[in-house]
Order: sequence, then structure tokens, then C-alpha cells
Amino acid sequence: MKKEIVCPEDVQLLVRTFYSRVLLDSRLAPFFAHVVKDHWEKHLEVLDLFWNNILFYSGGYDGNPLQAHKTLHQFKTLHTQDFDRWLQLFNETVDELFEGEKAELAKQRAHSIASVMQLKILPDEAPSNGNVY
Repeated sequence: MKKEIVCPEDVQLLVRTFYSRVLLDSRLAPFFAHVVKDHWEKHLEVLDLFWNNILFYSGGYDGNPLQAHKTLHQFKTLHTQDFDRWLQLFNETVDELFEGEKAELAKQRAHSIASVMQLKILPDEAPSNGNVY
């Protein structure tokens, strides 16, 4: 039986499992090459803060993910298929590890985040992953 997401350690498991899969994915891994080389563990800690804030309104995250991805896009072009793959891997990871209200919230928020980023970064491409929440 899968467990529910109830604490920061669960979020950490989700983030670590998901991004270990991202690093093995031929489409997504190249976007993280510069981070892996210099400060991967710090990046994962920031992602932990981000997802804890998303799921538990914990505060502590003060980054700007949209701006970070806009900057990334200037150096390595993002495409709709990249967002789709990210979302697919994220949903698969959540579904394999967790169930319940917070698991569904994580997937919904990931969908919203991916959709908004696509609209802001790729304004000429409609998101292919469904409606924006």
C-alpha cells in the first residue's frame, strides 16, 4: 500500500526519486548538466523547499522558478515536449510512491506550473498537457 504525503521527508523522497529519473531521461537530463556539475545537492534542497511550500504552505522558499526557466530557455531552448515529459515523469513518480489528497494536489500543482511556464516562456505554443488551472 502506498503512503500519503504528510511531512517534509515524504516531499524529499518525491523530489529525490523524481529528479533521479529526470537525470536518466534523454530529453530532460541535458537541461540539468550545469547544475549537476556544480551544485546538485543545493538544487535539490531548493526544490524540497519549493514543494514543501506548494503542498504545506510552509514558507521558506523565496525563489522565482519562472525567471529561472526563462533564463534557462535563453541558453538551452525549451519545447512543449520538454514540459510534457517533465509532467509525465512527475505524475508517474507521484503515482508510484504516494496516494491521497496531497499526492493529487502535487500532480495538480505540477500541471498548473508546467502550463503557466509554457504560456510565459513559449507564448506561441499552446500547452499540450491540457487546461491551465
